Amino acid sequence: MNTLQNVSLFAVLMLVLSACLQAKPALIPSPPQVSAKSYILMDATSGEIIVEHNSSEQLPPASLTKMMTAYIVESEVAQGNINLFDEVPVSVKAWKTGGSKMFIKEGTKVLLEDLLKGVIIQSGNDASIALAEYVAGSEGAFADIMNQQAAVLGMRGSYFKNATGLPDEEHQSTAFDLAILARAIINDFPEQYALYSEKYFTYNNIRQPNRNRLLWRDKSVDGLKTGHTEAAGYCLVASAERDGMRLISVVMGTNSEDARARETQKLLNYGFRYYETHALYDAGHALTNARIWSGASDEVSMGVADQVVVTIPRGQKSELQAQMDIEPVIKAPLSVGDELGRLVVKLDDKIIVNEPLVALNSVEEGSFFKRIWDWIKLFFMSLFA
Repeated sequence: MNTLQNVSLFAVLMLVLSACLQAKPALIPSPPQVSAKSYILMDATSGEIIVEHNSSEQLPPASLTKMMTAYIVESEVAQGNINLFDEVPVSVKAWKTGGSKMFIKEGTKVLLEDLLKGVIIQSGNDASIALAEYVAGSEGAFADIMNQQAAVLGMRGSYFKNATGLPDEEHQSTAFDLAILARAIINDFPEQYALYSEKYFTYNNIRQPNRNRLLWRDKSVDGLKTGHTEAAGYCLVASAERDGMRLISVVMGTNSEDARARETQKLLNYGFRYYETHALYDAGHALTNARIWSGASDEVSMGVADQVVVTIPRGQKSELQAQMDIEPVIKAPLSVGDELGRLVVKLDDKIIVNEPLVALNSVEEGSFFKRIWDWIKLFFMSLFA
């Protein structure tokens, strides 16, 4: 692909993205020292990784597993396969399961909505198994669905053996994968995400608190999930929003409840203090027009198919540089979404955006005489080029 025309609108974009005044260099300190086996800090909107350490190391996720359990249940509800007001039967297996409990009773039926709260707020192993059996028929079959869903989300380092996170040598995930899952929970089912911020849930006259201490310490934190087993240590996936910017933090393998909250707070504070997120281009918005040959019309509008969002060091937006690389000769017919070039945005010579420029409108072939005339013009243009 050849780099070509700098159209007038491109100049406007350059003015927006690259201020005339020279910005001061970003003063970004080293990331904080975090006492955890593995951790990551990700922007929930752009997916940009701000800080990470051993984020692809496979570790036991403990009850962080229940994020996937809840995600699948929320997905089934959204598709209309199950309903929040369904009455779910409680099996002997669910009732007998050890560890953290919602305290449901074998032989009874419990509202699906209450079970979902029991999973998210109380981290109930019994509620997790009851939901798994209701959705898939058995916990083993539900684990198959969990692994299929993990593959769809791109969680390549995860393998699930159960719906609870109870110890199993093959049951593993990574900080990176859990950040991807948290991002999916937040973005795909925002109406259910509010459950992750609830501090208490009472069932069977037993009131239990959410184990995420940051819900009490930091008003910007509104989720997601804690986990603990002897093998996993103390783990926490948290999300917070400040001034329109949302971050996701994952810490795995800390040594106490207080430590997982403290180390998470370090990451969140660092990200919010030194980074910012900007939406640069909206999906479907025309960025430029390009010449079309042999078409019923002579121009096609071009833009990006998905919103372009970047997370960059605070105060560096004026240093962004945008460039559009467009195909030198574009011929009809064209369909909406056809790739016609690339949009490249750089910061300090580092490419941070490289997205396709696509056709925003279709262009049919022109008449026979129009095609011949354009062929003649292209022929002579190539001779003089």
